[in-house]
Amino acid sequence: MGARRRVPKNEHNKIMTTTDESRVSDEHSDIVYPSAIPFVLVHLACFAAIWTGVTWQSIALCVALYWIRIFVIGAGYHRYFSHRAYSTSRVFQFILAFVAQSTLQKSVLWWAAKHRHHHLHSDTEDDVHSPRHTGFLYSHMGWIFARRHDTFDMVKVADFARYPELMWLHRHERWPAYALAALCYLIAGWPGLVVGFFCSTCLVFHGTFCINSLAHVRGSKRYVTGDDSRNNWLLAVFTMGEGWHNNHHACQSSVRQGFYWWEYDPTFYLLKLLSWCGVVWDLKGPPVAVLRNEQRLGSRVIERAARQLAASFNSERIAGAVASALEGATLSALQQRLSAAQHQAVEILANTHLPHLPTRADIGEKARAMFARTPSVDDIVERAYGLLLDAISARLRDVPAQA
Repeated sequence: MGARRRVPKNEHNKIMTTTDESRVSDEHSDIVYPSAIPFVLVHLACFAAIWTGVTWQSIALCVALYWIRIFVIGAGYHRYFSHRAYSTSRVFQFILAFVAQSTLQKSVLWWAAKHRHHHLHSDTEDDVHSPRHTGFLYSHMGWIFARRHDTFDMVKVADFARYPELMWLHRHERWPAYALAALCYLIAGWPGLVVGFFCSTCLVFHGTFCINSLAHVRGSKRYVTGDDSRNNWLLAVFTMGEGWHNNHHACQSSVRQGFYWWEYDPTFYLLKLLSWCGVVWDLKGPPVAVLRNEQRLGSRVIERAARQLAASFNSERIAGAVASALEGATLSALQQRLSAAQHQAVEILANTHLPHLPTRADIGEKARAMFARTPSVDDIVERAYGLLLDAISARLRDVPAQA
């Protein structure tokens, strides 16, 4: 690995291009271990309770701070700053950002920019935290220690970067946490600091991180979203509704993530209550078409789902079976046709009626088994059919033809 330039202390304030942000392959070696030290120390500080003791007051503080900060992560960092799912005043906007930054999950601008990037590239190689591509542990928390994630694309959050008070919070991202830690000490002494602040902070860490990792691995899928997002009721309980992750990926602008009455979403309930008080307004909900699963999918989602469907067929094995079924001269002639008109390979294969070649009906049957119900299934199948034939064609051209 080549020498790396020294990163200035204020490097995270600089703007990074989307191209730079998208480099995720072979970058596990980019972990900067010193940057993980504060994270580790917060966890180790919890063991100080052995010496400070645990009081009922400190336990009450821990429980209260966990739920308050899980709420502001979901309602603030996520549904407001990342997705603009509702509107609020500039004062309450600052309060949300300030309390959310007391969780030590970096600045509001950093968090929202990274999350918006995640939705643009969810579970692709360009995703910053995808269990499919980078593994469970890295997607859970390892990615936040990588040097490339100290920077972010300020353009992605230009709508909030124009507020001086949010830029001030960005420059002093840990000050809210320091203030909260001091308050915990004043309220309940050392147990208040250790149990009330540090323990609740660790719990909030992993409650939040589970949405990036576990909610893309375990749960059910009601909607085709072109990624691995899932609904997980247990995560919804511990994250105040954030566990309805597949719902969220199907309609990112909805302030309500538990779409039905039985889907527990207390973050939405509290925001609804605040709307009655005039603190927030313009709460966006899922359209009727989404609730009925009748919405047409966008081209990006169709492309991702089609690639996933095509990849479920072994193009190398299919090409080998086709080559074995053809006589030498016949295979050679087919290879010449494919090489002479590569851009028409799909049409050539589709009209040749080769043995062992999957039909559209075969791919359609696989699609209905893999995906949730969607009116765009035919579009996914058609695109997957073309992708699969392209892959088979490329492999057929490389098969040695025998005379």
